[in-house]
Amino acid sequence: MKQVYLLDTNVVSEPARPQPEARVLARLKRVDGLCAIAAVVWHELRYGVERLPDGERKQVLARYLAEVVQPCLPVVPYDEHAAFIHVNLRLDALAAVGGARQLPFVDGMIAATALANNLILVTRNVADYHGIPHLMLENWWTADG
Repeated sequence: MKQVYLLDTNVVSEPARPQPEARVLARLKRVDGLCAIAAVVWHELRYGVERLPDGERKQVLARYLAEVVQPCLPVVPYDEHAAFIHVNLRLDALAAVGGARQLPFVDGMIAATALANNLILVTRNVADYHGIPHLMLENWWTADG
């Protein structure tokens, strides 16, 4: 099955929250098998868990990554094509408004991965990606998401 959606870190983390947003959970269920994550998102998830102090929360999240995320969400690499797109995104952001708005490096990697693979980026933080040409975005926390 071909992936359609590239999930940002906040989407993948939502089911593990103490009170996850029902809309996001329902949407994840509906699109099961159509989602992937960027390599840098996998890094953010693993890094976040490894930084936690030893304890139950860390164990629960590590198990979630190993038993749910890793087997269910393919990791899309940040490859040469994505890197080329990322360079242009950074240059465009630098040129826009006299360089006043810099695209955070990791967000640029995620956006470039989505663009390179023609995937819809799903995130709660749509403002972080505002103004990126041709980037398809969805926010599953909103009613129209």
